[in-house]
Amino acid sequence: MIYKLFPALLLLVLSFSPAEKALNAPKTAIATNTVEAQLENVYSHLDAGSSALPQKASFFKALQGFYKLKAEGKVTKDILTLVDFSMSSNSKRLWVIDLVTNKVLFNSLVAHGRNSGDEFALNFSNKGESNMSSLGFFTTGEVYRGKHGMSLKLDGLQKGLNDHARSRAVVMHGADYVCDSFIKNHHRLGRSQGCPAIPQELVKDIIGTIKGKSCLFIYHPSGDSSFSKLFS
Repeated sequence: MIYKLFPALLLLVLSFSPAEKALNAPKTAIATNTVEAQLENVYSHLDAGSSALPQKASFFKALQGFYKLKAEGKVTKDILTLVDFSMSSNSKRLWVIDLVTNKVLFNSLVAHGRNSGDEFALNFSNKGESNMSSLGFFTTGEVYRGKHGMSLKLDGLQKGLNDHARSRAVVMHGADYVCDSFIKNHHRLGRSQGCPAIPQELVKDIIGTIKGKSCLFIYHPSGDSSFSKLFS
């Protein structure tokens, strides 16, 4: 429940124009420090159980985006899904976090697009047939059954970065190549055509939890400048 204590303050800070920031530098600096302290507070109270915590760099950006999108009504659930593509595909780099209880519900392997890289994702695209992953903030859509079975549609919220997700059919789905045995045999996780594919055994639980206008954030440090535009 900690996250609910300060979204108004965060949105106030993020809503300053460059001119307002210049005119109110001391006040803004204090407010920004307060926001950073509160983000740190949420992070320090995350209950990951036996799972690893997400890295601060990706989590802080994900949480800031969640607050803004929730305030704008673009997401309605207090569930945050974070995918950190700065990490090896051999590691569990997807987190589903309940921001009411501050608990990590799932920590899972997740695939990137085959043209984004091998073990590490390095290249990203918003173009159709690129077979690359897209970065940024998404809202989860409706569940359907397709060629991969139970799947979840995604809508990219950042123009030029991921807003072609639906037309590209970038969805969350299960895949047999997202498993430890594939990593053991190939020294890296299997890759998708751009979808954040997850283990088959977690499809029902993860998709059932995050469906219907929750926030999904796919992070890589190369997208930092694009992520910041969400707050401008």
